[in-house]
Amino acid sequence: MPALTCLLWLLCVAVYDFRKRRVPNWLVLSGAVLALAILGLGAQPFGVGWAAALAGAASGFGFLLLFYAMGLMGAGDVKFAGALGLWVGAAALLPIWIIASLFAGLHGALWLVLQRWPFFPRLALILSGPHSPTAGDTSPSRARFIPYAAYLSLATVAWMFWGRQS
Repeated sequence: MPALTCLLWLLCVAVYDFRKRRVPNWLVLSGAVLALAILGLGAQPFGVGWAAALAGAASGFGFLLLFYAMGLMGAGDVKFAGALGLWVGAAALLPIWIIASLFAGLHGALWLVLQRWPFFPRLALILSGPHSPTAGDTSPSRARFIPYAAYLSLATVAWMFWGRQS
């Protein structure tokens, strides 16, 4: 049941991030609280103890915080990586990051190709994400069209089914 809980949380994050290109705080916080509760109950589905979970949260948040500081990533992605670390621990984050980064790189490369050669304009629109500027908004915000938290979620699901060593 705890693994299913994590899977449902990952699915919610992926769907929300793909559709809105953001991960709301309530969704990140609910995943973190669930991970802590499951750890407290001793029902952690991936064999992660308190030390590994807290190290995962710190490394997930800390590493992606560097990308946020450089303006390359949104804050929701960073917070999600910290909550994800509570679930999977520090050791699993490296393969998850590698898989997610490959997905994100493919997303970006495909988007660039479709911008240059618009064979499938609808797909290019889907890849670029929603365009909903608010009226009167003149703040220079950087467009974040790669849903990295969604790719972290998909990579975690792949890790859950194929990457874990039993």
